[in-house]
Amino acid sequence: MSILAKRLTKSHIWRRIGIERIAEPIHLNFASALVAAFGSFRARVAFDLVVRQHLAFGLLKAADWARECGISRICAIELGVANGAGLVNMCQIAAKVTQVTGVAFDIVGFDSGMGMPEPRDFRDHPEFYGTGDFPMQDREFLLRRLPKNATIEFGDVSETVGPFLTRCSTIGFISVDLDYYHSTMAALKLLDGDPDKYLPWVAMYFDDVEYDRHNRYCGELAAIVDFNAAHSVRKIAKFNFLRQQRVFQRATWIKHMYIAHVFDHAYRATRPRQMAVLDNPFG
Repeated sequence: MSILAKRLTKSHIWRRIGIERIAEPIHLNFASALVAAFGSFRARVAFDLVVRQHLAFGLLKAADWARECGISRICAIELGVANGAGLVNMCQIAAKVTQVTGVAFDIVGFDSGMGMPEPRDFRDHPEFYGTGDFPMQDREFLLRRLPKNATIEFGDVSETVGPFLTRCSTIGFISVDLDYYHSTMAALKLLDGDPDKYLPWVAMYFDDVEYDRHNRYCGELAAIVDFNAAHSVRKIAKFNFLRQQRVFQRATWIKHMYIAHVFDHAYRATRPRQMAVLDNPFG
């Protein structure tokens, strides 16, 4: 059974389809069917026809940015692997993005392998998440499924991020699914490296920000706020005007997308460019 077929057996997927697709204009859904049958990979990403749309969008956007910067290989990271479905899917999508853009990927997952640690205080949302949640049930099976360009850093993220930064390729995309405030704060040290460790803009997805009881004082949202307060030249901001740029604007993944802006990156200060001149239609 394909990944798409498996996902269509889940009731929450059908609820999402009802909200995100059926409520959209009929001509867009008709066009979507044509794209599904005949469209290119870029078109299928644009019409949200790739499983885990946020990964498809984020990886393709990161690769396009890398090409703009003259970078041919980038690193895509998943923080919180659990049983690995998302990481395997990331590898599959990245391979297709490489075919389209020519940009190669190193895929890296971070996970303790033992489920979530004990929550420390209210900022970890202990009412929603707890010790041992989302364990990796078959480590060896998952490792066998990964391609050669994919690895998993096992251990406490507060201990694994630092050594990883010394040897990684240029970071272009980060998916954060750690639930806890403290785990997310430790993981965001990934953004504390030298500026040439990153693209000038790092596409980011934060999984645990959409529930009505999530808030800026707990969990991943609080980690974003505190990261920004502690950094002057690295800031995490919402992906600007993304919803207005999408074909299907009701898609829930859109509000999960952010960009880490690396303001001290050399590209943002010294990029050679021609003078911009506007045409005058009355001249």
